[in-house]
Amino acid sequence: MVFDGAGSLGFFVLRALLGRARERMVGGIRDARAAQAARLRVILDNVRGTAFEEVHAMRGDEDLHAWREAIPVRSYDQLYPYLEHVAAGEQRVLTRSRVRSLLETSGTTGQPKWLPVTDAWAETVQDAQSLWMLAMVRSDPGVSQGRVLAHISPAEHRRSPGDLPVGSNTGRMFLAQPWWLQARAAVPYAAFCVDDPDVRAYSVLRHAVTHPITSWTAANPSTILLYCRHLATWWDALAADCRDGTLTHGPAARLDGPSRALLSRGLGRRALPAEPIPADIWPLRRINCWTGGPAAFFIPHLAEALGAPVGVHEVGITASEGFFAVPVDDGDPVAFLGGHLLEFVDEQGVARWAWEVEAGQEYRLVISTEAGLYRYDLADIVRVTGFLGEAPRLVFVRKAGNFLNATGEKVTENQVVEAARRAFPGAVGLSVSLGLGLVPVLRVALEGQGDRVLFDLELQRINVEYRSRRETGRMGPPQLWTVPDGAFARWKRTLLDAGAPEAQVKDPVILDPERWDELVRQP
Repeated sequence: MVFDGAGSLGFFVLRALLGRARERMVGGIRDARAAQAARLRVILDNVRGTAFEEVHAMRGDEDLHAWREAIPVRSYDQLYPYLEHVAAGEQRVLTRSRVRSLLETSGTTGQPKWLPVTDAWAETVQDAQSLWMLAMVRSDPGVSQGRVLAHISPAEHRRSPGDLPVGSNTGRMFLAQPWWLQARAAVPYAAFCVDDPDVRAYSVLRHAVTHPITSWTAANPSTILLYCRHLATWWDALAADCRDGTLTHGPAARLDGPSRALLSRGLGRRALPAEPIPADIWPLRRINCWTGGPAAFFIPHLAEALGAPVGVHEVGITASEGFFAVPVDDGDPVAFLGGHLLEFVDEQGVARWAWEVEAGQEYRLVISTEAGLYRYDLADIVRVTGFLGEAPRLVFVRKAGNFLNATGEKVTENQVVEAARRAFPGAVGLSVSLGLGLVPVLRVALEGQGDRVLFDLELQRINVEYRSRRETGRMGPPQLWTVPDGAFARWKRTLLDAGAPEAQVKDPVILDPERWDELVRQP
């Protein structure tokens, strides 16, 4: 069974500390149906006495079948009327457990998504994260001999109308870790809370280059590539600061006195190598990041950027909404059936439980969590690649629907249209695609006139994830192609001539790169 057998002393100590998390994982592997039924009972207990329970006339003793019958699958926008009351500070809306904070991520319209955090939900996510860490220590005991560089965002950067903290899940998870795990971080939490993206990145690197980092973690591999470029750009400044034990060169020159004093705590000195090669700076043993979907484009570039081949490991199927599949061995991540309630919707719209899925098939992931997301459409397509016991192994394939998503920005068709209305008011036709490269960009085909810079600014205003990636340099500015008059009409005529029903020929707002090229290059 998982986590049995040989291992280092550190592995066995950590395994003993994580008995609850391991028990939850092993239960789902041994008996998927029982594990999911147990999670449903936890969720039903959380629903008792809530507005959600009253609206859906729930009895509180529903089985898995009755749960489906009582609750429709919902998107975030459909769940928003409840979440609006949660953000206003009202309790017992979705769960009788107290909502501690809200997590912010990009939504499908102009407003970011705010997702509730409860103690029970946080416990499940922490268990999944702990299992991932346990598997890492088992696969490579040497990782625990060095320090960790993990990219996070602030756990709080604003307050909701009801005065709930609003922030990122990565920061929340970091602060929830025990002190002995936080102590392994090479970079203090305060460095990740700097507003200026260049000052933030420089401060992170200034701390990191003086520590023996063995594990480097970021959700998207594009972040690691970006920081490799930052090393090259600021190498002379970093060398001077490391020599003098300061934080005054490069972008850090913009820091005010109190901020510099705060960020300078714990700074070390070091004579840096002659060249900004990560593999020469740190004894790196592994990179942890997403490897599926659009992230797969960046993986082949890591070895060159790092200066040596370093093992790349999947961080699992995870999002701000929860942690759904955990890498526990050398195979693909395993569904955490002792965590959240998971459903898998096939191409015909039929929802299946974990014991009903088939290897080789793709499904849309629907989740129910202890935080009040009930039969919530995550809009993620996953593929079942096999099983460990009764638990399916899952890999991320893509976002469902029309998304532009190279680095986690998740730009929707609605967001493109809203930004275009302001930036291209007289446009006859508009289509956007991803231009993949080490620094991805949005490629815009426009029939008419407009302001590319305004389009970029409007999209940043609408989508917080896109803004973050533009500010940090993980994405470049949009590129604009002006197409001849009549180009979009000819495009539609081509589709009609090929036999497409006229009612189904929609304006091609988001296109895959190949079809976008066809649109732009048509005679």
